Amino acid sequence: MIEQTDAKKVVEVIGNNLIGVSHDSNSFQKLPDSFWGYFARGHDKKGTFGVIVTYSENGNDVDELIKMYEDWVNKNKSKETK
Repeated sequence: MIEQTDAKKVVEVIGNNLIGVSHDSNSFQKLPDSFWGYFARGHDKKGTFGVIVTYSENGNDVDELIKMYEDWVNKNKSKETK
């Protein structure tokens, strides 16, 4: 399990990165319709993390994307344990 101080550091890095990203509209890739997203990957001495930010006028788009990633994680976790 991730240590409390490590989790705090990850959130701090993500927050600082997103502030910088928010100042540049070119950071966001336009997706179909009114759906856009931003992906960032980072790391420190102990591990790696990724952040995905999405926005859609249709809330189901975001829900479906989260479900897709949850399915992907579950599928890949089972491969690692075999």
